[in-house]
Parts: sequence; structure tokens; C-alpha cells
Amino acid sequence: MSGSDKRPTASPRASKSKSKPFVLQFDNNRLLPELYGEHGKNLARIEQTLDVSLSNRGNQVSISGAEEDCTRAAQVLGTLYHHLERGAEVTGGDVDGALRLSLGSMQEPSGAQADAAEDKSAKNGKGNGKAAPAPLTGKAALRTQKREVLPRSPAQATYIEALLNSELVVGCGPAGTGKTYLAVAAAAAMLVEGKVDRIILSRPAVEAGENLGFLPGDMRDKVDPYLRPLYDALYDMLPGPQVIRSLESGEIEIAPLAFMRGRTLANSFVILDESQNATPMQMKMFLTRMGENSRMVITGDPSQVDLPFGAKSGLKDALEILPKIKGCEIIHFSEDDVVRHDMVTRIVKAYNKRDGKLPPMQRHPKKNLKKAIDEKPNEPGDDAE
Repeated sequence: MSGSDKRPTASPRASKSKSKPFVLQFDNNRLLPELYGEHGKNLARIEQTLDVSLSNRGNQVSISGAEEDCTRAAQVLGTLYHHLERGAEVTGGDVDGALRLSLGSMQEPSGAQADAAEDKSAKNGKGNGKAAPAPLTGKAALRTQKREVLPRSPAQATYIEALLNSELVVGCGPAGTGKTYLAVAAAAAMLVEGKVDRIILSRPAVEAGENLGFLPGDMRDKVDPYLRPLYDALYDMLPGPQVIRSLESGEIEIAPLAFMRGRTLANSFVILDESQNATPMQMKMFLTRMGENSRMVITGDPSQVDLPFGAKSGLKDALEILPKIKGCEIIHFSEDDVVRHDMVTRIVKAYNKRDGKLPPMQRHPKKNLKKAIDEKPNEPGDDAE
């Protein structure tokens, strides 16, 4: 490891039995209060989740426990420290995300890193040191003008890699998995870097089981309530005045899905949110809008379809067709990838557990009712004119 690299160095334990602990040493003492958290709450969270014991003294953290758990704890601390070095903040969500990543994958330091660290440790008289594992996030990070967005689960890391490298990405899964948020972050990052000229955000204007009646105002006033989550994500990524200017100039456009027909969207990052509420014809129309040097992202939750009775979801239809198309990346999120409040994860798991116990006819009532109607034999006189 080069002398300019400020990652912590670690002394590994020899075996899984409790013996000599890891000892991490950090170079920048000013970052440590935020790394440890108020009253050491971040360290306590790591201890609780990974079943290790952490003790900090000055710029050193000693990690005791099983070897695999100690390695994971070192990865988490190294990831958070690297995040702080880049000028970002560390929140409780970042700690939980690093923990989730550590449990989903184990990364071992490369031989070159280990050898360089040993040389550095030998010079410092510490001995037996080696490089701490590289940050768990790797290159899967999105940097916008207001924040650096890191993945908080292995699926999110895969999703970010797809957003950065593929022209067409589909992200489907339950609410709270970051599908829309990460897509908007990728769009904002590419707009700032000049890789695209504009961002186009779209949603089907379908009410979630409620009849809101006629909405007042002009067209923008009428569609804004449906598109509010996209606005929220934009303001989280870019300065407010810039978002307002970009919306006025057309550099950022937010429109209902119905307004996409007949357009060719070139040099654009195009996101279709809540795509489970698009019809198959709308989905086909949207997919065929792609122009030169454009990216398209489709997000949705197949379990939350608000379409009228008997209508097929365009997302479900697309998931049957798009896997056969070269260059299309489809990322499936699960309940384990929910990164909102812990309560959201527990709620999603409870619903899934309950639904798994229901008879087949009750799991998909709309679909099964339609099937029953289609299969119902005609009564005498039904065909009479």
C-alpha cells in the first residue's frame, strides 16, 4: 500500500478462536467522532450485528471475536472511514448498508495490498500488519452535487453497476429498495458529468386505489401529485435553485407516460417509475422512444398494481420479453434489500409471510376472478340476442 493511501492497517487474527484481535489504526483523528457515532452508537451497532467486541483508544480500534466476523467488522469500518475521507457524512443508514454488504459478500485484500502493508508495518515497528479489506462498495458509487450515494445491499451494488454501464435497466422489487432513488441519482450524476444532455422522468398517472376527482390548475398542477417522489429524489441530489432552473429550461423534464408518444429521446437519461401501472401498449411505446446516446431505466413493484380490473401490467409483460434482448439488465430486489426504516422491512416480510399462507385464489384475487369469469359456462339464454 502506498504511503499516500490513508486506509487503516489491520493486524489479523490467526484463527477463528478468540485470540489476538484485529487492531485498526486510522490516520485522520478528526474523522473518528463521526466514524464512531455519538456515544459510540455506530460501534455498538456493528457489535450487535456481527457479534464482535470493539474497543477504541485514540485512533485505534481493537476488534475481538471469530475471525470471519472480525474481518467483516474491519470491512465495515474501512468502508465508513473511506466514505468520510471523500467528504461525505455517515448516517445510521450508511452503517446498516455497510453491515448488509459485509454479510452479503466477503472481500479479501489483494496480495499486493497485503505485502505493501506488511512493509509499511515493518518500517513502523508494528509487524504482522496487512491492509484492511478494500471498501465494500468498490466502484459502485454515485456522486452528485449534494451527496455521494453508496449501495446499501449487494443487489443495490449490482443495480448501480448496471445503471452506469447498461443502456436499458429494469429494477423490480418491493417498496423501499431504492429503485427510483438510485436511478435518479445515476441520472443526476451523468447530467453533471455531461454524459447526457437532459433527464426525463415519467410515471403513469394512475391513482393508487382512490378516486381523487378533478384536480385544479394547469396540466403541470394536475400531474405533480403523481410525480412528487421524483421531485423529492431530484432535490436530494441537486441544489434546489439548479433543479428549478433545469425544470424551467427543459434540462430536466417530468411528464406523465401518456406524453411520451411520438417522441424520440436522444442524449437523455429516461426513467419510467411505477411501471407496474403501465399497460403493455404503453410499455412498448415507452421502450421504443429510445434515441442515440440515451439510457432508459424502468422501475416498479409487480405486487402493487393499481390498474383497473382485468388489465395486464406492462411491467409483467416486459419481464417476459426483455430478458431475451441483448444489453438489457434486469435487477430483482427482495425484502432483504429494503433500506428504509427497519419497520418497513418487517412490514414487507410480514405481508409476504401472510400471503404465502393464503390459498392460491386469494393471493391474486383480480386475476383469479377474471379466470373464473372466463371459465364460467354459459347459462341457457346467454347467447340469445
